[in-house]
Amino acid sequence: MKKTFSIDIAGRQLKIETGQLAQLANGAVLIKYGDTVVLSTATASAAPREGIDFFPLSVDYEERLYAVGKIPGGFIKREGKPSEKAILNSRVIDRPLRPLFPKDLRNDVAVVNTVMSVEQDNSPEIVALLGSSIALSISDIPFNGPVGGVILGLVDDEIIINPNAAQREKSKMHVNLVGTREKIVMIEAAANEVPDEVMLEAIKKGHEEIKRIVDFIDDIVKEIGKPKFEYESSEVPDEIFIPVKEFAHEKMKKAVLAVDKQVRDDNITKLTEEIMEKFKEDFPEMEQQISQAIYQLEKKVVREYILEEGKRVDGRALDEIRPLSGEVGLLPRVHGSGLFQRGQTQVLTTVTLGAMSEVQMLDGIDLEETKRYMHHYNFPGYSVGEAKSSRGPGRREIGHGALAEKALEPVIPDEEEFPYAIRLVSEVLMSNGSTSQGSVCASTLALMDAGVPIRKPVAGISAGLIVDENNQDRFVTFVDIQGIEDFFGDMDFKVAGTKDGITAIQVDIKVDGLTLDIIKEAFDITKKGRYKIIDEVILKAIEAPRTELSEYAPKILSTKINPDKIRDVIGPGGKMINRIIEETGVKIDIDDDGKVYIFSTEAEANKKALAIIEGISKDVEPGQIFLGKVMRITSFGAFVEFLPGKEGLVHISKLDKNRVVKVEDVVSVGEEILVKVLDIDKQGRVNLSRKDAMDESEANNKE
Repeated sequence: MKKTFSIDIAGRQLKIETGQLAQLANGAVLIKYGDTVVLSTATASAAPREGIDFFPLSVDYEERLYAVGKIPGGFIKREGKPSEKAILNSRVIDRPLRPLFPKDLRNDVAVVNTVMSVEQDNSPEIVALLGSSIALSISDIPFNGPVGGVILGLVDDEIIINPNAAQREKSKMHVNLVGTREKIVMIEAAANEVPDEVMLEAIKKGHEEIKRIVDFIDDIVKEIGKPKFEYESSEVPDEIFIPVKEFAHEKMKKAVLAVDKQVRDDNITKLTEEIMEKFKEDFPEMEQQISQAIYQLEKKVVREYILEEGKRVDGRALDEIRPLSGEVGLLPRVHGSGLFQRGQTQVLTTVTLGAMSEVQMLDGIDLEETKRYMHHYNFPGYSVGEAKSSRGPGRREIGHGALAEKALEPVIPDEEEFPYAIRLVSEVLMSNGSTSQGSVCASTLALMDAGVPIRKPVAGISAGLIVDENNQDRFVTFVDIQGIEDFFGDMDFKVAGTKDGITAIQVDIKVDGLTLDIIKEAFDITKKGRYKIIDEVILKAIEAPRTELSEYAPKILSTKINPDKIRDVIGPGGKMINRIIEETGVKIDIDDDGKVYIFSTEAEANKKALAIIEGISKDVEPGQIFLGKVMRITSFGAFVEFLPGKEGLVHISKLDKNRVVKVEDVVSVGEEILVKVLDIDKQGRVNLSRKDAMDESEANNKE
């Protein structure tokens, strides 16, 4: 039976419909926010796959171009693989949901959001998040939700809930905030140097709205929610875990206490083999449970060491950052390069500058159609010592590249100041904690090395968290997490920014949420960390962006012509612009508003092309003198090209001061001569005079 529920959020109605569509899913809702419509479904398998030792959750956000009245491009004319924006939205939905499933659940769970209609004032990503939360909450799938979510904007210093398209255009930040009634479970933010205290205030305000949304979802669950199904727990039984703990607790403590990741991994591999050998006879055919017990023991030891002793497994204090270094100019032929290292995390970023015609074209459901600044991130197997071949970027790589892109975007100069397409590629060479923030730091170095006039240096660092499992009010936060702390800790709180404010946040958690006290501590320690990196690494490696581009980077000259003259510069069938390109070897981009960009690695070629274009676009007026080239000769005169693509006639009577019998007696084809514009007739034909140009030239010489 169809049921409808509604709530007002930010002055617009959010409407939920259930019971009509996708009835075979465990839970399904059609959720509408204005004219934005998303179908959200949640489905679970009846039993776990055999031998599976993790929770197989998949979250998809599927864009349909019919939602905005578009037919897909290309030959196939249907949606293909998800766009980067769709992948990022999937991750934004996945991250707050995943910690709220039971930790011992192993059934496959699939959450699918199909975007069916989009009104740009109402962002489909937050609608899909709410739809996913409701579909799971009303289903029989075990889930410790619900969660609510909002988008936060900052317009004229006012915090806005779910800003519309016009407000988003002016907003200084775009924050996806998700939470339960008690805590925050996800923050994903792009900001234009927003101060930490303003961001914290926005989170507080957003959480108040989230509590109201959670109450609304709870009312829906009370009315139509299904009882949660029983499942087979994957918890390690005490009869296995306790003997493993008694035998190996102290050995595990010694194994994990190492500064070097490779040493620690080798220690744990040897200890694992020893434990497996000891217990395989006591617990035959239970190798998976023994392996899980070893994992639980390692996790317990790492967490206890941080929580009880206030120290990290590599010996650092909680507020201590690993050794830092930065370097620029490593690669001679690229346009800019920067290497950043923090402990055993090492990232090399390169910058490539290109013509504006090389911007990325976007085919999606958003208003954005092109992207001038692109940031890509690669994470090869060798970075963690694994022997595996590359398979192209996965969701994680796309997400980390997008995070670094958001972090740096506020300091990238606009097109008017720096008319280049900009591509950054971050290569992770070693990974032991927070490579995404390492790529932010390496990218700042590379941009400055390339001579991109960024407004300020940007740095990023992450904070970790351990919460006492027996006392949720007891916790410790620490800065610069390494891999093992990310793996066994409760939070990876990444913050990037300048010394004047935050530019990006991404928060991953494994607990049921973060209090405002935890968030405030994370802001405080990451702020100190990014200041340290800016002062002690970035500005020591390079004080300011280089004043000149690499000799291998394209140089740009620009001008603005009358839009009505664009067709003259291009010429019939592109004849004129192709001629300029052939003669000079440059690349030319022309915008509809008359902006012209000329690209070449040769400065002289740029100047020559600019002179030709400016000549073509000039309005020819009587009295102007040009150096022209004789193109052809007739019995009555010579046709002279006085500007590229523009010819005029020098009548035989205007060729010389003396009487001319034959044109060939005075000029020849290919000869360059001075000519003066006499007049332009109604048909646009130009009459020229060599005689008058000679007279004026002689007069000027006498003066």
